[in-house]
Amino acid sequence: MRVVSLVPSLSETLDSWGVRPVAVTRFCDLAGVARVGGTKDPDLDAIVALAPDLVVLDEEENRREDYDALVAAGLYVHATAVRGLEDVERELVALADVLELAVSPPRLPPRHALSHRVVVPIWRRPWIALGAPTYATSLLAHLGYENVLANAGPYPHLELAAMAEAWPELVLAPSEPYPFSERHRAELETVAPVRFVDGRDLFWWGVRTPAAMTRLGDALDSST
Repeated sequence: MRVVSLVPSLSETLDSWGVRPVAVTRFCDLAGVARVGGTKDPDLDAIVALAPDLVVLDEEENRREDYDALVAAGLYVHATAVRGLEDVERELVALADVLELAVSPPRLPPRHALSHRVVVPIWRRPWIALGAPTYATSLLAHLGYENVLANAGPYPHLELAAMAEAWPELVLAPSEPYPFSERHRAELETVAPVRFVDGRDLFWWGVRTPAAMTRLGDALDSST
C-alpha cells in the first residue's frame, strides 16, 4: 500500500511495521523518503500527484482544511485522535486495521502514584505551556508527575511568572516543539529547577510509547 504520512510519530510507527511511506513531512525522521512540506503546510498538489492509497493525518498535528482538501481530491485519508495515553492502543489498532495488519498493543510500564508537580513550557515568544487533555500530560501522570497546568486547557498561553504561581517543583523543558537547551536554563529557573527532556519521547505517541516512557521515567527519577 502506498502511504503518505503527515504525522512524524506515525511515520516512525509505520516504518517499524514494515510499511515504508512513499512521502512524509520535513519533520519526520525517515531517511531517503520524499518530503511533502510540513505538518501544518503540506504540499497538497505533490501529495495528490503521488496517487497514494492512504494519507495518514492526526486531528491535533494537522489542519482540518488540509484533511478536507485531500478528501475532496479523492484520496483516502485516515485521521487519528489521541488526547491521552489510554487512546494510543485504540488508534494504533484502527490504523493497523486500515493497513490490514495485526499488531500487538503497547505494553506500558506500571502506573506510579502522583508524587511530583511539574510544568512543561512548549514554546517561547509567546510562552505556551502544556496542559490537558493531552497525550504528554497523561503520559507524565502515568509516571507519577502531575502537570500543575492540567486544568488550564490543552495549551495555555502563560508567562513564566504565571507558571511559577502554580508552584511546580520542576520545569520539564523539552527539545521540541521549541528547542529548549542550556542557554534557556537561567530564564526557566525563575519558575523552578529545570530538567531537559527528549521532546520526541514526551510527545511522539505510537510504537515509541513504551520505551519512551521507560527512558523518561529513568531520566526524571534521576533528577528528583
